[in-house]
Amino acid sequence: MTKDRIFEIIIGHTREVIPELQGYRFQPDDALKDLGANSIDRSEIVAMTIESLALNIPLTETARAKNIDELAGLLYEKSQSC
Repeated sequence: MTKDRIFEIIIGHTREVIPELQGYRFQPDDALKDLGANSIDRSEIVAMTIESLALNIPLTETARAKNIDELAGLLYEKSQSC
C-alpha cells in the first residue's frame, strides 16, 4: 500500500466521522484539529485507519504527527515494518 492510498483512507474516515467535510478539498498539511476534529474524533479517525490497514500499533505512536501527511507517512512506515 502506498502513502497516497493511506492518505485517502484517512480522508475517507475523516469524512465519515465529520460529515460536514464531505465537500472539503483536503491538503497534506491539514491538521485534523484545525478541521474541527476534537480529541475523540481524532482518536476515532486514527483507530479506524489503523484497523483498515490491519496494523497493531498503539494510538500514542501516532500522536507526534502534526498533519494528515505526517500521519499517512507514519502509518506507511509502520505498514512497511510489519
